Amino acid sequence: MTFKEKSILVVEDDQNIAELIRLYLANQGYRVIISLTGRGVVEQVQREGIDLVILDLRLPHVSGWEICRTLRQQTTVPIIIVTAKRDISDKLRGFDLGADDYIVKPFDPLELLARVRAVLKRSQVSPGRPESIILPGLEIDLGRYEVRVNNKLVELTPKETELLYTLASHPNHVLTREYLLKKIWGYAISVGTSRTVDVHINRLRDKIEKPGVPWHIKTVWGVGYKFENEAGQE
Repeated sequence: MTFKEKSILVVEDDQNIAELIRLYLANQGYRVIISLTGRGVVEQVQREGIDLVILDLRLPHVSGWEICRTLRQQTTVPIIIVTAKRDISDKLRGFDLGADDYIVKPFDPLELLARVRAVLKRSQVSPGRPESIILPGLEIDLGRYEVRVNNKLVELTPKETELLYTLASHPNHVLTREYLLKKIWGYAISVGTSRTVDVHINRLRDKIEKPGVPWHIKTVWGVGYKFENEAGQE
């Protein structure tokens, strides 16, 4: 199946915006379904084999936040939030709930198309791609989105798990904020967006760094972050 044959569910209560999104996506060959209320989205995703959800946050009958949370708990479908909420706290909340991208209204439809293509591309699993990392006191299973520290399951958000996996995949190497932002969130760095990486790193440290583990996430000032593994495994 090519990208252009993918099915996209647009959850948007403003019919004019929904139809605009549908028009641009349909012109690129995507199959587009519109939900104006947000009711039954999870069931619709599972029933109709939806490949991506474009989700507004302000809906008449159910919160977009709750839809995002439930979708991520019950499915692996990629989610792009499209909303008028522009505060960085809202963007971080969206990513914490498992959104793959976040676009603020008003938006350029061509930018939305580019984001859709990028998210769909990232959602494809490459054959033979390693999905597990095992180190002393740390197990990362990306396939299950599970992380264990000292054999105990740690509750991480999907983005925190992907961030840790990316860092641990490059032990003892510095990864820039620009690289991490592009790799995990799929867009270039701009004013305010570098804080997205910093906040997630701080939360990740609080959850996984325990006394005695032979690894930690080190800040390289002015550059980015490094997963230091004292065991020296490359």
